[in-house]
Amino acid sequence: MKPYQGLFVLDASQGIAGPYCATLLAACGADVVKVEPPAGDWSRGLSTREGTQSVMHVSFNRGKRSVVLDLQTEAGRTALAKLAARADVMLEAFRPGVARRLGLVPEAGKPDVVFLSISGFGQQGPESERPCTDGVAQAYTGLVSLNIGADGIPHRTGQLMAVDMTTGLSACIAVQAALAEQARDRHAGAPPRRRVLDVSLMQSAAALMGFNVAEAGMLGQVPPAANVPAGTYQGSDGRWFMAAFLREPEWVTFCEVAGRPELAEDPRFQGFPNRAKHRDILVPSLRETFARQPTPYWVERFKAARLLCDVVNTPLDWLADAHVRAVGAAVPLEQPGLGTLPFPKLPGLGPWSVPAPALGEHTEEVLREVGL
Repeated sequence: MKPYQGLFVLDASQGIAGPYCATLLAACGADVVKVEPPAGDWSRGLSTREGTQSVMHVSFNRGKRSVVLDLQTEAGRTALAKLAARADVMLEAFRPGVARRLGLVPEAGKPDVVFLSISGFGQQGPESERPCTDGVAQAYTGLVSLNIGADGIPHRTGQLMAVDMTTGLSACIAVQAALAEQARDRHAGAPPRRRVLDVSLMQSAAALMGFNVAEAGMLGQVPPAANVPAGTYQGSDGRWFMAAFLREPEWVTFCEVAGRPELAEDPRFQGFPNRAKHRDILVPSLRETFARQPTPYWVERFKAARLLCDVVNTPLDWLADAHVRAVGAAVPLEQPGLGTLPFPKLPGLGPWSVPAPALGEHTEEVLREVGL
C-alpha cells in the first residue's frame, strides 16, 4: 500500500519518536527528506555502528533521503525555508521555541501543511522547557511504578524504548488524521487550512497506561495488581516462562497444572482481590513449586490445559522460531555498511525493506530540486 505517494514530508526531528513517525509515513509511500546537522542525527552514535551508521539510526530512518544543513548559518536556514515551502508535512522535535528561531514554523509551509511538534512535555505549561527522555517520561507518568520486578524494585521497561515508540505511533496517527481531514475538506470544496499538532512523550506515556490512570483516579489510590499470580517464573533449568489467566474459573486449572490443587481451596486465594492482597505469600510459594521442574515441562502442561503460557524468548529465539519463519514475520534488510539486518514486518503494511540513507547522501540531489 502506498497511500501517501507524492506526499512530501520534511523530517527535522532526531532520535526515535519523530523519526519513527516519519519512517512509517515513508513506508506508506511518502517522500521523506531527513534534515540532519553536520554531525548527524544523534541516534547515529548509539547502538552497534559502523562509521556514521548505526542499527538504531537505521531502524527509525529507513526509506528517507538525508540532507545535511548547518542551521547555524544563513545558507542552512535559507535551504530549510526552501524545503519547508514544499512540505505537505513538517516534523520537528526541538525544545519549544527553538524551531521558531530557526524559521521552522507552520507559516513557512503550504497553506494546508500539517505541522507536527514532538517534545518531552508539550509546547505549553510549566514543564515545557524541560529536556526529557524515554526513561524520564516513564518515571514522571508513573509507568515505572507499575513495573515492579521480582526484586521488588520499580524498573523502566528495559532496553525497549516503549514511550519513544508509542510517541512515534501517536504522532503518525495524528498526522494521518489531519491528512484525512484535509482530504474531506478538499472534497467539500473548503479552503485549505493548516493543522498544527502537539505530541509529547509525557502525554503518550500516560495514554499508554490509560486504564491504570483511570482506575487509580477513580479509587484515589494505586489499585492492586489485576491478575495475581500471573507473571514470570523460573524452571529448574534456569529458563523463565510467562504464565497467566484471565477468568476466575481458570485459577482452579492453574493450580491443577502446578500440582497445587490445595491453593484453589484456600480462602486467602479465592478471587482476584484476595490473591492480590496475599500475593507476598502466594507468589513465593509458586516460585518454589515451578523451580522443581524445567521450563519446557511447565510450558507443555500449561498449553495442554489451554492456559496462557510461553517461554521467555530472546529476540534471537524469536527470529529462529518456526512460526515466525513460516509467516515471514521478519524481513531481511540489506543496509550498506552494516550488512543484512532482520527487521520485523510493519503490522498491516506487509514486507518493506528499504535501507536508511548515509549521512548527507542526498544533499545535492534534494537542494537541486528546490533550486539551490
